[in-house]
Amino acid sequence: MYGKCYTGIYKPENPDKYDGDPTNIVYRSGLELKFFRYVDLNKNILKWGSETIVVPYVGLDGKTHRYYIDLWVRVKTKKGEIKECLCEIKPLEFTKPPKKQKRITKQWKLKYKQWLTNQSKWDSAKKFAKQKGWGWEILTEQDIQ
Repeated sequence: MYGKCYTGIYKPENPDKYDGDPTNIVYRSGLELKFFRYVDLNKNILKWGSETIVVPYVGLDGKTHRYYIDLWVRVKTKKGEIKECLCEIKPLEFTKPPKKQKRITKQWKLKYKQWLTNQSKWDSAKKFAKQKGWGWEILTEQDIQ
């Protein structure tokens, strides 16, 4: 819906760090692929999983849906603490409402609807993470270099 998308299967160098089936790690964008490499190779990342955490959220239709969060990560901090975090990986432009236009097009309506849906998903994920004592991050190309 938003342009070219890169998908594939990521083959980890450290399959023991992956929480799930390490032969079936699907990336759905170049940003996800980059971040998968980072968590796989970073010695401070103790464990990670992709789409292993499912959180219910209420959609625009008023019904409950399932949100598969991009990543769950267990990390050892510089202070030696073990922390867990849920991460969503999105291009920066998708984290903001689409710019207002003089003429409202079908494409603009779709982008706005997707933005509203993401807000509902992210609010639910943030609450879920807080209940678990975990962090919650939305990572964009500005965070993933």
